[in-house]
Order: sequence, then C-alpha cells, then structure tokens
Amino acid sequence: MGTYAPSTKTDQEEMLSVIGVKEISDLFADIPEAVQFHGELELPSGQSELTVKNYIQGLAAKNKVFPTICRGAGAYYHYIPSIVKRITSKDEFVTAYTPYQAEISQGILQSIFEYQTMICELTGMAFANASVYDGATAAAEAINMTKARKRTKALVSAAVNPETIAVIKTYAFASGDQIEIIPTKEGKTDLAALEAAIDDTTAAVYIQQPNYFGLIEEPKTIADLTHAGKAKLIMGCYPIALGILESPGEVGADIAVGEGQPLGLPLSFGGPYLGFMTTTPAMMRKLPGRIVGETTDVDGKRSFVLTLQAREQHIRRKKAASNICSNQALCAFTAAVYMAVMGSSGIKAAASQSYHKAHYGAKCIGAFPAFI
Repeated sequence: MGTYAPSTKTDQEEMLSVIGVKEISDLFADIPEAVQFHGELELPSGQSELTVKNYIQGLAAKNKVFPTICRGAGAYYHYIPSIVKRITSKDEFVTAYTPYQAEISQGILQSIFEYQTMICELTGMAFANASVYDGATAAAEAINMTKARKRTKALVSAAVNPETIAVIKTYAFASGDQIEIIPTKEGKTDLAALEAAIDDTTAAVYIQQPNYFGLIEEPKTIADLTHAGKAKLIMGCYPIALGILESPGEVGADIAVGEGQPLGLPLSFGGPYLGFMTTTPAMMRKLPGRIVGETTDVDGKRSFVLTLQAREQHIRRKKAASNICSNQALCAFTAAVYMAVMGSSGIKAAASQSYHKAHYGAKCIGAFPAFI
C-alpha cells in the first residue's frame, strides 16, 4: 500500500454511474430537506502546504515543552530508539485493522503474536491478549475475569492509581458489583486490613507494583493471603520495573495487567496507549479481547490465527463476560518493536536507571527545607 491518492472527478462520475445516481447530492435524498445543511462551512479557505505548515508550527511553539518530566503517575517518558518509529510508521503497519481474514493478515497477526510472547516473558505469565484500550481498562476487565456466582466483591488497594480505581468503580457500578478499598499503612497496602476484608464473597484482590506512591509492595505475602481466601490476585504492573523486580508469575499472581505506554510510546498529550493483560493457563479462556495463536497451514508452514475467541463477545453480547473486542494493534506493535530493540538487558538497564535516579532525585529534593 502506498501513500493516499484522492479520487479524480472522472473516478467520482464512474462510481456514481455504477450505483445509479447523477450527483453526490443524490446520495442524501432520503434526508429531510429541513435538516440538510446548505451553504459554506465557516472554515478558512485552502492554503498552500508551506502556509499551513508555518501556521501549525506557530501554534505548536506556544506549548511549553520540558526536557525533563518527573510527574509520572501512570505516564512516563523513556528514551525511545529511533528505529522504533521508523518501523512502525510504515504504511502497511499504520493502516492495519482487525485481522479477521487470516489468509491475508499474516503480517499483523504475527506482530500481535510476537507482542503477546514478549509481554508473557516480561510478566512471567502464560497467556496474553492483543491488548485493550489502556491500563485502567485492563484492570477493570481483569476484575471481571475473576467474578463467580457468589464471589462478586473486589478488594482494591488504596495505593493504586486513583484514575485506575475510578475506572474500576465505573465498571462495578454498571454491573452492580462491590468494590472495597483497602487502606494503606506507611504508604503500602495494609496487610492486616486486607486479611480481615477477605471473605467468601471476595473474587479478587488488586494491587499495583510499584504502587502509586512509588513504594514496593509485598506481592508474595498478598498472594498467600488472597489464595487462602480462595480469591484471585491481580497485579497492576509498571512494565519497565519488571526488568528488575520479581515478575507477577514468580510471586503467584493469577492475572497481571498494566499500562504499556512506557514500552516505546511517547507521552503524546495523553494517548493513544495500550493496556496489556496476561494470565495463567487456568484462566486463559476468561481472557477478554483477541488472542493470536500459532499453527500450521495446509502446507505445514508456520502461520497465525485468531484463537480462543468467545462468540458471545461478537454476537450474543448480553451474555458476554466482556464487551472488549478491539485492540490497540499499532500501539501493541510499537511496544513489540521497542521490546525487541531494547532486549532483556536494555529493559533491565532502563529499570535500573529509573530506580537509582528516582532515589537520587528524592535525596536532592529532600534537601530543600520546603519539602521536609
């Protein structure tokens, strides 16, 4: 596929002739005249490419671009190797859409498969989907995965990103489920309060690692408490930190989710991002969205297909456990290219630098009397 080429007047006339109308306006004949718009829109007249470019650059110059951004809180700036954008900007990737027809979608299917594989390696889990809209959506969808007939309550640590908690509560409000916030103690999830809150109605416990305050939780202990109450542990993970921390799979999590923005996606004033979701073999069939699997074709060659799809997510939507059917394919592909370029050593180095520079920054800021 090449660059976009608009249709000519002759092309338009030919298309109108095929469908049996004379003018483009005839396409709107069924719309009542009273609601049709006639005249010109209040838009500036066409300008040359140079004029428009200079105008847009002038608008962009009004933005204050800071070389260093320390706010974080769910969106982080990391160095992105130039090859990532070079590869993902190719026309054939930018225009990729839902790969329903496997026989003509092998490229995009393989890119999703590679993304899933690397996300599983990063989280230590067995299965991943093709990504969802963002990390907060992934968290809410993960809680939905754990619900059972009598278990509809989720315990969410107060040390989780408030925006994620808000999305979880929105999902729960719509479904009538209960969300209980577990308080913190010295900046981390209060283990005693968590243990006291787990009962036979608890479906899941959700924690964030590192948490919203930048502290490291105790996931193994939390996993033991959760499983003792026959509930599922969901870990919301900062993916770069997994380069040096124990993976969710190693500490006993049942589901690992998170925001994939740090994996090669620029901040971009807030999106688009991608939410990654991974789980264990025991819960793979409850994983929402698309999953790409590897198989062989009629000639025995390696090939890729959409697999383990619940038909209810497409057709009988009232019975669906999730209505997530789409995926952030280009964002997921970007994450895959970033992880492939960085490699395990590169991600580990980025995590190590983030850790040490955060502590260095805290030490310097703490030296100012105003922050004591």
